[in-house]
Amino acid sequence: MTASSKKELQDIIQYRNAYFLAFSAGVVGFTCFGWDVSLMGGMLALPSFQSYFGLLSDSPSARASLSGNIVSVLQAGGFFGALSSTYFSSRFGRKPSLLASAVIFLIGITIQSTTGIGMSAQVALKVLYFSRFFAGIGIGLLSALVPTYVSECSPRAIRGRCLGSIPLGIALGNMLAFWVNYGASLNISPGQMQWRLPIIVQIVPGVLFLFLMFFQPESPRWLVERGRYEEAAAVLAYIARRDQDDDAIVLTLHEIRVDLVGKQNLSLITQIRKMGESKIIFLRCIIPSIVIIFQQWSGAIAITYYTPQIFASLGLSSTSSTLLDTGIYGVVKFVVTCFTLTHIIDSWGRKRTMIYGGLVQGLMMLWIGGYAGAHPNESIGPATYISIVAVYIYAVAFSVGWGFTPHVFNAEVAPGHLRQLVLSLACGTDRIMTYALAQVTPTMLERISYGTYLVFGITCLIMAMWVYFFLPETTGYALEDIKYLFEKDLIIRSLEDAPGGRIFIGTRRAATVHELKAIDALSTDSTEVLKDLKSQSDGELVQGGLQKWDGDIII
Repeated sequence: MTASSKKELQDIIQYRNAYFLAFSAGVVGFTCFGWDVSLMGGMLALPSFQSYFGLLSDSPSARASLSGNIVSVLQAGGFFGALSSTYFSSRFGRKPSLLASAVIFLIGITIQSTTGIGMSAQVALKVLYFSRFFAGIGIGLLSALVPTYVSECSPRAIRGRCLGSIPLGIALGNMLAFWVNYGASLNISPGQMQWRLPIIVQIVPGVLFLFLMFFQPESPRWLVERGRYEEAAAVLAYIARRDQDDDAIVLTLHEIRVDLVGKQNLSLITQIRKMGESKIIFLRCIIPSIVIIFQQWSGAIAITYYTPQIFASLGLSSTSSTLLDTGIYGVVKFVVTCFTLTHIIDSWGRKRTMIYGGLVQGLMMLWIGGYAGAHPNESIGPATYISIVAVYIYAVAFSVGWGFTPHVFNAEVAPGHLRQLVLSLACGTDRIMTYALAQVTPTMLERISYGTYLVFGITCLIMAMWVYFFLPETTGYALEDIKYLFEKDLIIRSLEDAPGGRIFIGTRRAATVHELKAIDALSTDSTEVLKDLKSQSDGELVQGGLQKWDGDIII
C-alpha cells in the first residue's frame, strides 16, 4: 500500500462519522433530488405515458408545452420549499427541517404514484401536477438545507469530499432514474404500470433518507447560535472523533463563537438587511446565485431533463435506443463524479475544476450545435456518433466542474451568519432557472434546434472566464477564514490562483489570509469582540485570545 493510500485510509477511519453524515444527508438525500428531476425526461419518452395523458394527439408545439409544464411544476414547488428553508432551519434547526423535507417528499411521491387510479385522464393530469408540486416543496427544502448542514458539520480537511456527496447523490439519482425508466420500457408491457412503477420506486431513497437522518447530530453552528455550547462541543467531538476537551475542539468552538458574536438569533428581516451591510458581505451573498445561474444556463440541467429528446434530435429515433443512451449518459456522470470526489476536488481545487470544466463544456456544446445546424434531419452517420460522444464528453466535463464544484464552493463562500439565507436564495434561483429551462428547452429544441446548443456553449465559455478573473480559490481554508479572501485585491488574488494568471499581474501580489488575520487580530473591533467573548465564556479563553492556541481548527 502506498503512502497516499495509507493516508486516505487513515482519513476515512478518523473521519468516518463525518463521512457517514455526508452519505446520509448528501448522497441519500440528493439521490431523491436527482431521481425526481430526471424521472420525467424518460417517462415523457414512453408511448404509454404519452397515450394516457393525451400527448400523442397533440401538435408538436402543444406536446412540448405540456411536457414543459409536467417537468417544471416540480421546480415551482421547489422554489417555495427553498425560500422557506431559512425560517424553518433557523427556528427549529437543520436536522428537524431535513426530517420534515423527507416527510413532505414521501407524501408527494405517494400521491404521485396513485395518479390515474379511479380517475379520468384529465383529473389524473391535475393530480400529477399537484403531487409533483408538493414533492417539489420537500425537494426544495432538502436542496437548500443539505449544503448548509454538511458544510457546517464537515472537517475542513475533507470538506470538499463531504460536500461532494451532494453532486454524487444527484448523479446517482439521475442514473437510477434513467435505468429504471429503461428497464420499465423493456420489461413491462405498455400500460399504466410501465410509467407508474418508476414513480413508486422513488419511495425507497426517501424512506432511507428519513431513517438515516434520525441518527445524525444537529449542526454545531446552529447550536452555538442558540447558546448550547456543550451540545455543540459534543457534536464537534463526535464528527472529529476526539475528546471534547481536545485543544482542537475547544479552539474550533471558540472560533465559531467569535464569528457569531452579535449575530445570534437574527430575525429574517435583520438577516436580509445584513446582506447589504458592506460590499464584501453583499458580494459573498450574491456569488452563489450567480454561480447557479451560470450552472443552469450551461445546459446540463436541460440535457438531464430532456436527454431522450436530445439524442433523438441527433438521429437516434427509437424509444429503447434513446433511453439506453440516456442510461449510459447517467452512468458516465456517476462514475466521473465518484472520481472527482476521490481524486480531483481537493487536489485541483474549486477554481480550476470550474475553469477547465466550463471550457470543455463550451467546446462540446458548440460542436453539437454546429453538427445539428449543418446536418438537420440527417440519418445516422459518422458525424452523428461523434456528436453523441461529444454529449458524453460534456457530461464528463460537467461532472468534474460545474456539476460538482458549485455545491462545495457556494457553501464555503456564504457568510456564516447568513449562510442558510444565502443558500436558500441560491436554491430559489436554481428552481427559477430550472423552471424556466424546463419550460423553454422543448420549445427551443422544436423551433431553433441547433441554436439551443450554441446558447449553452457560449454561456459555458463566459462562465469559465468569469471564474478565472473574479473568483478566488477556497480550498483548504476554515469557513471562518474565507471572508479574508474577499477583503482586498480580489482580482489580483483571483489571478494568483488561476492557471497562468501571473501573466496578467506580473510582480503584484495580494495580502495573504495569514497577514489579514494578523491585522484583524490587532484591530480595535477584533479586540472588543474577543473581550466580549471572554466575558461570556467564564474564563475559558487564554489571555491574548485565539492566537495563543497551538491546536488546529477542525471545521
